[in-house]
Amino acid sequence: MKLARQLSLPAAALAALSLSAWVQGQAIDYAKIEILTEKIAPNLYMLAGSAGPDPIHPDGAGGRIGVLAGPDGIFLVDSQYAQITDKVVAAIRKISSEPIRYLVNTHVHGDHTAGNANLVKLGAVLFAREELREEMLRQPPPSASGNPPPAMDPARLPVVTYGMGDPVKFRLNGEIVDLIPVRAAHTGGDTMVRFVNADVIMIGDFYRNYGYPYIDANNGGTLKGALEALDAMIKLAGPNTRLIPGHGTIINRTDIVPYRDMILGVQAKVQQLIREGKSEREVLAAKVTAPYDAKVPGGLLPVGATTSADRFVSMVYSQLKGGQ
Repeated sequence: MKLARQLSLPAAALAALSLSAWVQGQAIDYAKIEILTEKIAPNLYMLAGSAGPDPIHPDGAGGRIGVLAGPDGIFLVDSQYAQITDKVVAAIRKISSEPIRYLVNTHVHGDHTAGNANLVKLGAVLFAREELREEMLRQPPPSASGNPPPAMDPARLPVVTYGMGDPVKFRLNGEIVDLIPVRAAHTGGDTMVRFVNADVIMIGDFYRNYGYPYIDANNGGTLKGALEALDAMIKLAGPNTRLIPGHGTIINRTDIVPYRDMILGVQAKVQQLIREGKSEREVLAAKVTAPYDAKVPGGLLPVGATTSADRFVSMVYSQLKGGQ
C-alpha cells in the first residue's frame, strides 16, 4: 500500500495556520530547491521540488505543479512557494515560451498557493473554489511577540471562483480540462483537475503517499469528506488513468482502495475506543495505526512535536467526537 505526505506551510498565502515553517529548528532552504520536470503527455508536464531542502516535505519540496502547454497559452495547476517562483518560471520556459494564461489552485495551503501573486503578475488569471478564497482572507494570528501579521498581496486571491456543482471546463491546447470541486476533504475548498484526453487527474492532497493522511480541520477539511472524495476518485478514474497527488508518486485507482480501507480501519478502531470511554491520550497510547505502520513511508517520522500517525489518530478522534 502506498501512502501519504505531510502538509504545507503558511508562507505568503495565509494558508496553513496549523503548521509552522520550522520543523525541529530547521527552516526550508529555498536556495537548494531544484525544480524537476516530468513529461506526462505530449503537452502535459509536472514540476516538483527536489527532496531534502524542505523539512515539512522531506520527500520533495513543496507541492507539485501541473503545466499544460501549447499555442493557446500555458495552463498551470498550483504555484508552489513564492520564494522559488523564478525557478518555476525558468522550468516552464524550458517547456514553452507561450504566455502563462491560467492558474488554478487545488487547495489553500502555501506550498500550493504562495506563488500565486507572482504568477498573476506575469499575466495568469487565477481560478479556485470560493471557499479557498474565503480561507485566504482569514487573518492569521499575531506572532508570538504580539506583532501583527504582514500585509498580504491581494494578487494572491482568485478572481474567478466556483462552488460545488458541475466541473468548470477549459478547452485549450487540444485538451479538455475539468476543474472538479470536492466536498470538504483535505480542506474546505479542494479541487481535482482532470485532463480528459491525457487521462490524467491531479488530485491535490486528500491522498498523500508519504506519511498518514492530513485533514486540515482549521481550513474546513473533514474526515467524511476525505472518504467521499476517495470514493469519487475510484468511480471517476478509469483503469489506465494516472492519478497525480500534490506530493509523492503517481498512482492509479487500485492504489486508492487500500488507502481508503486503511482510513476506514483506523476510524473503526478509534470509534470503538470512544464508545469505551477512552480519552484522546488513551486512544493515542493504543497505537491503532500499528497494523499499517510498516506500509506507510514516513508515517512514524516526526512532524513537529509528534508523528504523522499520532496526528492522524488525533484528527480522527476529534472528527468522530465532533460528529463529523
